[in-house]
Amino acid sequence: MAEENKTAAAATPAATPAAPSGGKNPLLLLLMIVNILAMGTIAYFQWRFMDMESKKPDLTQLLKEEKSATTSEDATGEQKAAEIVKKENLLPLDSFTVNLAQGEGPRRYVRLDVVLKMSEDAKAPEFEARKPQIRDTIISILNTKRADDLLKKEGKSYLKEEIKASINSFLVDGRVEDIYYISFQIN
Repeated sequence: MAEENKTAAAATPAATPAAPSGGKNPLLLLLMIVNILAMGTIAYFQWRFMDMESKKPDLTQLLKEEKSATTSEDATGEQKAAEIVKKENLLPLDSFTVNLAQGEGPRRYVRLDVVLKMSEDAKAPEFEARKPQIRDTIISILNTKRADDLLKKEGKSYLKEEIKASINSFLVDGRVEDIYYISFQIN
């Protein structure tokens, strides 16, 4: 009799899990539709961005156009910077205030003013066009440094060489010969 109760209990439908009656879960279907719409939206915006980027002229084309353009430009800030680079081969950059890598103790940051000394064959329009890229490179390098590394003389010299090598890696005409610190403050 005990065996009959065990087999009867195992055969009852209450012991087996209930199968979904509708076959498809409406929440799952809704999530799939939202996912498809989101992927389509992302693909559309990516296509628009790539189309916009393909219409932009590249830097070498801009430099060629600048060479062929006449020198009868009005005295703007870009022309003044171009004259400074042309006469003295110096390119001053705006001030940097950058967080340093987290080390022992409180968060630290560096304030830095830099002037780049260019080679004789440097083209001012290229440096004006590359200024955001140059600034980004310097900020990225400074973000990886710790205050202890930069407080030493060797650390500052190594930072100059690292910045110089990074900037020279993407320049087409000319190169950075030296870097001058105008101010260097770590807080």
